[in-house]
Amino acid sequence: MSETKKLYIKTYGCQMNVYDSERMAEAMGGAGYVETDTPDDADMILLNTCHIREKAAEKVYSELGRFKGLKDAKPDLKIGVAGCVAQAEGEEIMRRQPMVDLVVGPQSYHNLPQLEAKARGGAKALDTQFPLDDKFETLRKRGGKARRGPTAFLTVQEGCDKFCAFCVVPYTRGAEVSRPVARIVDEAKELVERGVREITLLGQNVNAYHGAGPDGRDWSLAQLIWELDKVDGLERIRFTTSHPNDMSDDLIAAHGECGKLMPYLHLPVQSGSDRILKRMNRSHTAESYIRLIERIRAARPDILLSGDFIVGFPEETEADFADTMALIEEVRYGYAYSFKYSTRPGTPAAERAQLDEDVKTERLHRLQALITTQQRAIQDAMVGREVGVLFEKAGRREGQMVGKSDYLHAVHVSDSDVRPGDLRR
Repeated sequence: MSETKKLYIKTYGCQMNVYDSERMAEAMGGAGYVETDTPDDADMILLNTCHIREKAAEKVYSELGRFKGLKDAKPDLKIGVAGCVAQAEGEEIMRRQPMVDLVVGPQSYHNLPQLEAKARGGAKALDTQFPLDDKFETLRKRGGKARRGPTAFLTVQEGCDKFCAFCVVPYTRGAEVSRPVARIVDEAKELVERGVREITLLGQNVNAYHGAGPDGRDWSLAQLIWELDKVDGLERIRFTTSHPNDMSDDLIAAHGECGKLMPYLHLPVQSGSDRILKRMNRSHTAESYIRLIERIRAARPDILLSGDFIVGFPEETEADFADTMALIEEVRYGYAYSFKYSTRPGTPAAERAQLDEDVKTERLHRLQALITTQQRAIQDAMVGREVGVLFEKAGRREGQMVGKSDYLHAVHVSDSDVRPGDLRR
Protein backbone atom coordinates (compact mmCIF):
# COMPACT_ATOMS: atom_id res chain seq x y z
CA MET A 1 0.00 0.00 0.00
CA SER A 2 1.46 3.36 -1.04
CA GLU A 3 2.16 6.00 1.60
CA THR A 4 -0.47 8.71 1.95
CA LYS A 5 0.72 12.13 0.80
CA LYS A 6 -0.54 15.47 2.06
CA LEU A 7 -1.97 18.25 -0.07
CA TYR A 8 -2.28 21.88 1.01
CA ILE A 9 -4.55 24.09 -1.11
CA LYS A 10 -4.79 27.84 -0.65
CA THR A 11 -7.84 29.32 -2.39
CA TYR A 12 -8.17 32.91 -3.55
CA GLY A 13 -11.16 34.79 -4.89
CA CYS A 14 -14.64 33.73 -5.85
CA GLN A 15 -16.96 30.92 -4.79
CA MET A 16 -16.21 29.09 -8.00
CA ASN A 17 -12.59 28.81 -6.92
CA VAL A 18 -13.78 27.31 -3.63
CA TYR A 19 -15.73 24.73 -5.61
CA ASP A 20 -12.76 24.11 -7.93
CA SER A 21 -10.46 23.58 -4.95
CA GLU A 22 -12.81 20.94 -3.58
CA ARG A 23 -12.83 19.13 -6.91
CA MET A 24 -9.04 19.33 -7.21
CA ALA A 25 -8.68 17.84 -3.73
CA GLU A 26 -11.05 15.03 -4.74
CA ALA A 27 -9.08 14.43 -7.94
CA MET A 28 -5.82 14.25 -6.02
CA GLY A 29 -7.44 11.90 -3.52
CA GLY A 30 -7.34 9.33 -6.28
CA ALA A 31 -3.58 9.88 -6.50
CA GLY A 32 -3.11 9.11 -2.80
CA TYR A 33 -3.35 12.60 -1.33
CA VAL A 34 -5.27 13.80 1.72
CA GLU A 35 -5.75 17.46 2.57
CA THR A 36 -3.83 19.21 5.31
CA ASP A 37 -4.50 22.59 6.92
CA THR A 38 -0.88 23.68 6.93
CA PRO A 39 1.79 23.91 4.22
CA ASP A 40 4.51 22.89 6.68
CA ASP A 41 3.85 19.15 6.44
CA ALA A 42 2.56 19.10 2.85
CA ASP A 43 3.98 16.99 0.06
CA MET A 44 2.28 19.27 -2.46
CA ILE A 45 1.22 22.91 -2.22
CA LEU A 46 -1.37 24.21 -4.66
CA LEU A 47 -2.35 27.87 -5.00
CA ASN A 48 -5.76 28.24 -6.65
CA THR A 49 -5.57 31.80 -7.87
CA CYS A 50 -7.94 34.59 -8.87
CA HIS A 51 -7.25 37.34 -11.42
CA ILE A 52 -10.07 39.68 -10.37
CA ARG A 53 -8.39 41.52 -7.51
CA GLU A 54 -5.83 44.28 -7.95
CA LYS A 55 -2.24 43.14 -8.60
CA ALA A 56 -3.41 39.53 -8.40
CA ALA A 57 -0.37 38.10 -10.19
CA GLU A 58 2.11 39.97 -8.00
CA LYS A 59 0.38 38.68 -4.88
CA VAL A 60 0.77 35.12 -6.17
CA TYR A 61 4.50 35.62 -6.76
CA SER A 62 4.83 37.08 -3.26
CA GLU A 63 3.02 34.06 -1.80
CA LEU A 64 5.27 31.68 -3.72
CA GLY A 65 8.30 33.45 -2.28
CA ARG A 66 7.13 32.56 1.23
CA PHE A 67 7.40 28.87 0.36
CA LYS A 68 11.04 29.03 -0.73
CA GLY A 69 12.30 27.98 2.69
CA LEU A 70 9.97 24.97 2.70
CA LYS A 71 11.12 23.97 -0.78
CA ASP A 72 14.80 24.28 0.19
CA ALA A 73 14.27 22.16 3.30
CA LYS A 74 12.14 19.60 1.47
CA PRO A 75 13.27 19.23 -2.17
CA ASP A 76 10.61 16.59 -2.91
CA LEU A 77 7.86 19.13 -2.10
CA LYS A 78 5.87 19.90 -5.24
CA ILE A 79 4.42 23.38 -5.75
CA GLY A 80 1.65 24.14 -8.22
CA VAL A 81 -0.29 27.18 -9.37
CA ALA A 82 -3.88 26.76 -10.58
CA GLY A 83 -6.76 29.05 -11.47
CA CYS A 84 -7.09 32.24 -13.44
CA VAL A 85 -3.62 33.70 -12.80
CA ALA A 86 -2.19 30.38 -13.96
CA GLN A 87 -4.28 30.65 -17.14
CA ALA A 88 -3.19 34.24 -17.79
CA GLU A 89 0.49 33.92 -16.88
CA GLY A 90 1.26 30.36 -18.04
CA GLU A 91 4.96 29.78 -18.60
CA GLU A 92 5.80 33.19 -17.13
CA ILE A 93 5.09 31.78 -13.67
CA MET A 94 7.69 29.06 -14.10
CA ARG A 95 10.17 31.53 -15.56
CA ARG A 96 9.82 33.95 -12.64
CA GLN A 97 9.56 31.24 -10.00
CA PRO A 98 11.63 28.19 -11.05
CA MET A 99 10.59 26.33 -7.88
CA VAL A 100 7.06 25.96 -9.33
CA ASP A 101 6.62 22.41 -10.61
CA LEU A 102 3.25 22.61 -12.30
CA VAL A 103 0.81 25.18 -13.66
CA VAL A 104 -2.78 24.33 -14.55
CA GLY A 105 -5.63 26.51 -15.80
CA PRO A 106 -9.22 26.34 -14.51
CA GLN A 107 -10.43 24.37 -17.53
CA SER A 108 -7.78 21.68 -17.17
CA TYR A 109 -7.61 20.83 -13.48
CA HIS A 110 -9.14 17.42 -14.10
CA ASN A 111 -5.68 16.60 -15.50
CA LEU A 112 -4.03 17.46 -12.17
CA PRO A 113 -3.11 13.84 -11.21
CA GLN A 114 -1.30 13.37 -14.54
CA LEU A 115 0.49 16.70 -14.15
CA GLU A 116 1.54 15.78 -10.61
CA ALA A 117 2.92 12.45 -11.84
CA LYS A 118 4.90 14.28 -14.52
CA ALA A 119 6.29 16.66 -11.90
CA ARG A 120 7.19 13.73 -9.65
CA GLY A 121 9.18 12.38 -12.57
CA GLY A 122 11.30 15.52 -12.58
CA ALA A 123 9.69 17.41 -15.47
CA LYS A 124 7.87 20.72 -15.45
CA ALA A 125 4.14 20.31 -16.08
CA LEU A 126 2.00 22.96 -17.77
CA ASP A 127 -1.60 22.78 -18.98
CA THR A 128 -3.45 26.00 -19.77
CA GLN A 129 -5.45 24.74 -22.72
CA PHE A 130 -9.19 25.01 -23.26
CA PRO A 131 -9.78 21.28 -23.82
CA LEU A 132 -12.66 19.90 -25.83
CA ASP A 133 -13.40 17.17 -23.27
CA ASP A 134 -15.74 17.87 -20.36
CA LYS A 135 -13.69 18.15 -17.18
CA PHE A 136 -16.78 17.48 -15.03
CA GLU A 137 -17.32 14.18 -16.83
CA THR A 138 -13.69 13.24 -16.18
CA LEU A 139 -13.64 14.13 -12.49
CA ARG A 140 -14.39 11.53 -9.86
CA LYS A 141 -17.94 11.33 -8.52
CA ARG A 142 -18.57 13.26 -5.33
CA GLY A 143 -20.24 10.41 -3.49
CA GLY A 144 -18.82 8.62 -0.47
CA LYS A 145 -19.50 8.15 3.20
CA ALA A 146 -17.71 11.25 4.46
CA ARG A 147 -20.15 13.76 5.89
CA ARG A 148 -19.76 17.41 5.04
CA GLY A 149 -21.23 20.73 6.11
CA PRO A 150 -24.86 21.62 5.38
CA THR A 151 -24.03 24.08 2.58
CA ALA A 152 -22.20 23.54 -0.70
CA PHE A 153 -21.33 25.23 -3.98
CA LEU A 154 -22.14 23.54 -7.28
CA THR A 155 -20.79 24.87 -10.57
CA VAL A 156 -23.40 24.72 -13.34
CA GLN A 157 -21.96 27.18 -15.87
CA GLU A 158 -18.52 28.56 -16.65
CA GLY A 159 -17.09 31.28 -18.84
CA CYS A 160 -18.61 34.46 -20.20
CA ASP A 161 -19.41 35.88 -23.63
CA LYS A 162 -20.11 39.43 -22.47
CA PHE A 163 -16.58 40.88 -22.75
CA CYS A 164 -17.03 43.74 -20.27
CA ALA A 165 -14.20 46.20 -20.81
CA PHE A 166 -12.79 45.72 -17.31
CA CYS A 167 -12.98 41.93 -17.00
CA VAL A 168 -10.52 39.10 -17.67
CA VAL A 169 -12.99 36.24 -17.27
CA PRO A 170 -13.55 35.59 -21.02
CA TYR A 171 -9.78 35.25 -21.40
CA THR A 172 -9.14 33.06 -18.33
CA ARG A 173 -12.33 30.97 -18.18
CA GLY A 174 -13.26 30.98 -21.86
CA ALA A 175 -16.62 31.06 -23.59
CA GLU A 176 -19.88 30.22 -21.84
CA VAL A 177 -20.36 26.49 -21.26
CA SER A 178 -23.25 24.93 -19.34
CA ARG A 179 -23.32 21.49 -17.76
CA PRO A 180 -26.15 19.07 -18.62
CA VAL A 181 -29.10 19.05 -16.23
CA ALA A 182 -28.82 15.36 -15.39
CA ARG A 183 -25.20 15.64 -14.23
CA ILE A 184 -25.99 18.63 -12.05
CA VAL A 185 -28.94 16.86 -10.45
CA ASP A 186 -26.83 13.75 -9.84
CA GLU A 187 -24.14 15.82 -8.15
CA ALA A 188 -26.75 17.62 -6.05
CA LYS A 189 -28.16 14.27 -4.89
CA GLU A 190 -24.66 13.06 -3.98
CA LEU A 191 -24.12 16.21 -1.92
CA VAL A 192 -27.46 15.78 -0.15
CA GLU A 193 -26.56 12.16 0.69
CA ARG A 194 -23.47 13.55 2.46
CA GLY A 195 -25.45 15.99 4.59
CA VAL A 196 -25.84 19.08 2.39
CA ARG A 197 -29.16 20.92 2.75
CA GLU A 198 -28.41 24.14 0.83
CA ILE A 199 -26.75 24.43 -2.58
CA THR A 200 -25.55 27.58 -4.29
CA LEU A 201 -25.44 27.22 -8.07
CA LEU A 202 -22.35 28.90 -9.50
CA GLY A 203 -21.41 30.47 -12.80
CA GLN A 204 -19.51 33.48 -14.04
CA ASN A 205 -22.79 34.34 -15.72
CA VAL A 206 -25.03 31.82 -14.06
CA ASN A 207 -28.39 33.09 -15.31
CA ALA A 208 -27.17 32.58 -18.88
CA TYR A 209 -27.27 28.85 -18.11
CA HIS A 210 -28.46 26.77 -21.08
CA GLY A 211 -27.56 23.17 -20.30
CA ALA A 212 -28.93 20.14 -22.11
CA GLY A 213 -32.17 18.97 -20.50
CA PRO A 214 -33.50 15.42 -20.32
CA ASP A 215 -35.90 16.23 -23.16
CA GLY A 216 -33.01 16.99 -25.53
CA ARG A 217 -33.57 20.74 -25.44
CA ASP A 218 -31.49 23.40 -23.73
CA TRP A 219 -32.94 24.28 -20.33
CA SER A 220 -32.88 27.66 -18.63
CA LEU A 221 -31.64 28.27 -15.11
CA ALA A 222 -35.25 28.48 -13.93
CA GLN A 223 -35.99 25.04 -15.36
CA LEU A 224 -32.89 23.66 -13.63
CA ILE A 225 -33.99 25.20 -10.32
CA TRP A 226 -37.42 23.60 -10.61
CA GLU A 227 -35.76 20.23 -11.30
CA LEU A 228 -33.56 20.62 -8.21
CA ASP A 229 -36.67 21.59 -6.25
CA LYS A 230 -37.72 17.92 -6.60
CA VAL A 231 -34.60 16.60 -4.81
CA ASP A 232 -35.61 15.19 -1.42
CA GLY A 233 -33.50 16.56 1.40
CA LEU A 234 -32.41 19.66 -0.49
CA GLU A 235 -34.06 22.48 1.41
CA ARG A 236 -32.51 25.65 -0.02
CA ILE A 237 -31.32 26.83 -3.44
CA ARG A 238 -29.33 29.97 -4.27
CA PHE A 239 -27.41 31.10 -7.37
CA THR A 240 -24.66 33.59 -8.22
CA THR A 241 -23.40 35.61 -10.13
CA SER A 242 -26.00 37.02 -12.54
CA HIS A 243 -26.01 39.52 -15.39
CA PRO A 244 -29.02 41.89 -15.70
CA ASN A 245 -29.45 41.07 -19.39
CA ASP A 246 -30.03 37.38 -18.63
CA MET A 247 -32.66 37.78 -15.91
CA SER A 248 -35.41 35.96 -17.80
CA ASP A 249 -39.16 36.01 -17.14
CA ASP A 250 -39.22 32.41 -15.90
CA LEU A 251 -36.34 33.08 -13.50
CA ILE A 252 -38.11 36.14 -12.10
CA ALA A 253 -41.27 34.05 -11.69
CA ALA A 254 -39.32 31.30 -9.90
CA HIS A 255 -38.35 33.78 -7.18
CA GLY A 256 -42.01 34.22 -6.39
CA GLU A 257 -43.14 30.62 -6.84
CA CYS A 258 -40.32 28.22 -5.86
CA GLY A 259 -40.31 27.69 -2.10
CA LYS A 260 -36.73 26.38 -2.02
CA LEU A 261 -35.30 29.38 -3.91
CA MET A 262 -34.12 31.81 -1.25
CA PRO A 263 -35.20 35.50 -1.26
CA TYR A 264 -31.72 36.79 -2.07
CA LEU A 265 -30.32 37.92 -5.42
CA HIS A 266 -26.88 39.18 -6.34
CA LEU A 267 -27.34 41.30 -9.47
CA PRO A 268 -24.32 43.47 -10.32
CA VAL A 269 -24.92 46.80 -12.07
CA GLN A 270 -21.34 48.23 -11.77
CA SER A 271 -22.35 51.86 -12.45
CA GLY A 272 -25.42 54.07 -12.52
CA SER A 273 -24.13 56.18 -15.41
CA ASP A 274 -25.33 55.19 -18.87
CA ARG A 275 -22.22 56.76 -20.40
CA ILE A 276 -19.91 54.66 -18.21
CA LEU A 277 -22.02 51.54 -18.66
CA LYS A 278 -21.59 51.90 -22.40
CA ARG A 279 -17.83 52.36 -22.00
CA MET A 280 -17.85 49.22 -19.82
CA ASN A 281 -19.69 47.33 -22.59
CA ARG A 282 -22.37 46.33 -20.10
CA SER A 283 -25.25 46.37 -22.65
CA HIS A 284 -27.83 47.63 -20.17
CA THR A 285 -28.80 51.06 -18.89
CA ALA A 286 -29.47 52.37 -15.41
CA GLU A 287 -33.14 52.72 -16.32
CA SER A 288 -33.46 49.15 -17.63
CA TYR A 289 -31.77 47.87 -14.48
CA ILE A 290 -34.17 49.77 -12.21
CA ARG A 291 -37.20 48.55 -14.17
CA LEU A 292 -35.84 45.00 -13.84
CA ILE A 293 -35.53 45.41 -10.06
CA GLU A 294 -39.16 46.55 -9.96
CA ARG A 295 -40.27 43.38 -11.76
CA ILE A 296 -38.22 41.17 -9.42
CA ARG A 297 -39.65 42.87 -6.34
CA ALA A 298 -43.17 42.54 -7.74
CA ALA A 299 -42.58 38.77 -7.91
CA ARG A 300 -40.89 38.57 -4.49
CA PRO A 301 -41.48 41.74 -2.43
CA ASP A 302 -39.21 40.70 0.45
CA ILE A 303 -36.20 39.83 -1.72
CA LEU A 304 -32.85 41.14 -0.50
CA LEU A 305 -30.61 42.52 -3.24
CA SER A 306 -26.86 42.79 -3.46
CA GLY A 307 -24.71 44.31 -6.18
CA ASP A 308 -21.24 45.12 -7.47
CA PHE A 309 -19.88 48.60 -8.07
CA ILE A 310 -16.69 49.78 -9.76
CA VAL A 311 -15.71 53.28 -8.69
CA GLY A 312 -13.32 55.43 -10.68
CA PHE A 313 -13.64 53.65 -14.01
CA PRO A 314 -11.62 55.46 -16.73
CA GLU A 315 -13.30 58.74 -17.75
CA GLU A 316 -15.79 58.66 -14.84
CA THR A 317 -16.76 62.21 -13.94
CA GLU A 318 -18.31 63.50 -10.74
CA ALA A 319 -21.63 63.62 -12.61
CA ASP A 320 -21.25 59.95 -13.60
CA PHE A 321 -20.53 59.06 -9.99
CA ALA A 322 -23.58 61.04 -8.86
CA ASP A 323 -25.70 58.88 -11.19
CA THR A 324 -24.35 55.78 -9.44
CA MET A 325 -25.20 57.20 -6.03
CA ALA A 326 -28.71 58.04 -7.26
CA LEU A 327 -29.23 54.48 -8.48
CA ILE A 328 -28.12 53.08 -5.11
CA GLU A 329 -30.54 55.44 -3.35
CA GLU A 330 -33.38 54.15 -5.49
CA VAL A 331 -32.62 50.42 -5.39
CA ARG A 332 -31.70 50.04 -1.66
CA TYR A 333 -29.13 47.25 -1.28
CA GLY A 334 -28.76 44.82 1.58
CA TYR A 335 -25.19 44.03 0.56
CA ALA A 336 -22.74 45.34 -2.01
CA TYR A 337 -19.21 44.65 -3.18
CA SER A 338 -17.48 47.86 -4.21
CA PHE A 339 -14.00 48.42 -5.57
CA LYS A 340 -11.79 51.08 -7.00
CA TYR A 341 -11.14 50.36 -10.65
CA SER A 342 -7.76 48.74 -11.26
CA THR A 343 -6.34 47.71 -14.61
CA ARG A 344 -6.35 44.14 -15.89
CA PRO A 345 -3.70 43.57 -18.58
CA GLY A 346 -5.23 42.69 -21.93
CA THR A 347 -8.62 44.29 -21.26
CA PRO A 348 -9.79 47.34 -23.26
CA ALA A 349 -10.18 49.60 -20.22
CA ALA A 350 -6.56 49.05 -19.20
CA GLU A 351 -5.43 51.10 -22.20
CA ARG A 352 -7.49 54.17 -21.30
CA ALA A 353 -6.53 57.23 -19.26
CA GLN A 354 -6.82 56.43 -15.56
CA LEU A 355 -8.24 58.57 -12.76
CA ASP A 356 -6.11 59.70 -9.84
CA GLU A 357 -6.08 57.24 -6.96
CA ASP A 358 -7.12 59.96 -4.51
CA VAL A 359 -10.25 60.65 -6.54
CA LYS A 360 -11.14 56.95 -6.70
CA THR A 361 -10.55 56.51 -2.98
CA GLU A 362 -12.71 59.49 -2.01
CA ARG A 363 -15.59 58.30 -4.20
CA LEU A 364 -15.33 54.76 -2.89
CA HIS A 365 -15.62 56.00 0.69
CA ARG A 366 -18.76 57.98 -0.16
CA LEU A 367 -20.34 55.02 -1.93
CA GLN A 368 -19.53 52.59 0.87
CA ALA A 369 -20.96 54.97 3.47
CA LEU A 370 -24.27 55.01 1.59
CA ILE A 371 -24.32 51.23 1.20
CA THR A 372 -23.56 50.81 4.92
CA THR A 373 -26.51 53.07 5.80
CA GLN A 374 -28.85 51.00 3.61
CA GLN A 375 -27.50 47.72 4.95
CA ARG A 376 -28.06 48.78 8.56
CA ALA A 377 -31.59 49.96 7.79
CA ILE A 378 -32.48 46.61 6.23
CA GLN A 379 -30.95 44.70 9.13
CA ASP A 380 -32.82 46.87 11.66
CA ALA A 381 -36.05 46.10 9.80
CA MET A 382 -35.45 42.40 10.52
CA VAL A 383 -35.90 42.95 14.26
CA GLY A 384 -39.09 41.25 15.38
CA ARG A 385 -39.42 39.17 12.21
CA GLU A 386 -39.41 35.38 12.09
CA VAL A 387 -36.97 33.96 9.52
CA GLY A 388 -35.64 30.57 8.58
CA VAL A 389 -32.07 29.82 9.67
CA LEU A 390 -29.83 26.97 8.51
CA PHE A 391 -27.22 26.37 11.20
CA GLU A 392 -23.76 25.53 9.90
CA LYS A 393 -21.24 25.36 12.74
CA ALA A 394 -20.43 26.13 16.35
CA GLY A 395 -19.76 29.75 17.22
CA ARG A 396 -16.80 31.17 19.08
CA ARG A 397 -18.60 31.26 22.41
CA GLU A 398 -19.51 28.20 24.42
CA GLY A 399 -22.95 26.87 23.47
CA GLN A 400 -23.21 29.22 20.48
CA MET A 401 -24.29 28.15 16.99
CA VAL A 402 -23.90 30.12 13.77
CA GLY A 403 -26.05 29.96 10.66
CA LYS A 404 -27.45 31.95 7.76
CA SER A 405 -30.97 33.29 7.40
CA ASP A 406 -33.07 33.02 4.26
CA TYR A 407 -31.69 36.44 3.37
CA LEU A 408 -28.04 35.38 3.91
CA HIS A 409 -27.70 37.33 7.15
CA ALA A 410 -25.39 35.73 9.71
CA VAL A 411 -27.34 34.54 12.76
CA HIS A 412 -25.83 33.64 16.15
CA VAL A 413 -27.85 31.81 18.82
CA SER A 414 -27.13 30.27 22.21
CA ASP A 415 -29.12 27.06 22.17
CA SER A 416 -27.76 23.71 23.28
CA ASP A 417 -30.42 21.90 21.26
CA VAL A 418 -29.30 23.27 17.87
CA ARG A 419 -26.95 21.19 15.74
CA PRO A 420 -25.16 21.80 12.41
CA GLY A 421 -27.62 21.09 9.62
CA ASP A 422 -30.68 22.07 11.64
CA LEU A 423 -33.13 24.32 9.81
CA ARG A 424 -35.14 26.35 12.30
CA ARG A 425 -37.56 29.26 12.28
